[in-house]
Amino acid sequence: MEARAAAAPQVVAEDLTKRFGSFTAVDGISFRIARGEIMGFLGPNGAGKSTTIRILCGLLRPSGGRAFVAGIDVARDPERVRERIGYMSQKFSLYNDLSVAENLRFFGGVYRVPRAELAERMRFVVHMAGLDGREDALVATLAGGWKQRLALGCAILHRPPILFLDEPTSGVDPASRRRFWDLIHGLAEGGVSVLVSTHYMDEASYCNEIALINQGRLIALGSPGKLKRSALGGELLLVECDKVGAALELLPQAPGVLDVAAFGNALHVLVESAERGLVELPRYLDAKGIDCRNIARIDPTLEDVFVRLVAGGTRGEAPRP
Repeated sequence: MEARAAAAPQVVAEDLTKRFGSFTAVDGISFRIARGEIMGFLGPNGAGKSTTIRILCGLLRPSGGRAFVAGIDVARDPERVRERIGYMSQKFSLYNDLSVAENLRFFGGVYRVPRAELAERMRFVVHMAGLDGREDALVATLAGGWKQRLALGCAILHRPPILFLDEPTSGVDPASRRRFWDLIHGLAEGGVSVLVSTHYMDEASYCNEIALINQGRLIALGSPGKLKRSALGGELLLVECDKVGAALELLPQAPGVLDVAAFGNALHVLVESAERGLVELPRYLDAKGIDCRNIARIDPTLEDVFVRLVAGGTRGEAPRP
């Protein structure tokens, strides 16, 4: 999914940095999110995604750089920021010993939803979460997917223009993850700006923009399509052979090979030219006593991009569309 047309940024991070003593959790991150845009924060656990989101929510003060949410400096006026955002943490934040309706009424009070609007907003959330008829059910009895959708509903009870979601689909089954993303897209279509962190690479295709983060640093930024086209710097081949471990060690020395990574029982081989690689690599492996059963050119995934950038120690920024 390519980025939307240019619009005024709702979220701006400029050289954002956060240190905890001698440890730098966020290291000079910069990006912008437009109205109605979904930006995905992708990276492994401990990459700095959650820390960045907590800074943008006004929950942590940055050590350096600046951040603006809805035009408000988060370091100077975090309270005003929190009035304009919805936030869903990576840990389930609702009350298991309360019912669905009781949780909604509680968060309606927290977010100061006008009493005249609360009943309508509660009906909207219940229907959105697929919980019609379960308003009196204890949250503890709900399946994981229902809980996550209810938590999202509580975060948007007050109709915030900006939404921060910290690994919202962690531990949720694939079908529930897909439905959750359908809800996110519906919110973005209504003009809500969304920043969502995840370590599921397959979820990147659901975003307009992707920020790949590793060890607190932004290593690539752009639309999913642009990252796949520009970040690898070569063409990708799938290699299936009988001695995967040996091939993984030997192929980096083959002429024209830029990088090799294991994917299941096969290898993804980044080469200067796919046309030459299709001919030369089976010969190279055969000379090393390895039977190449299949070799084919493939389109890169964002996991290929991430593995390449992390392995190369690259820190860069793909051009924005």
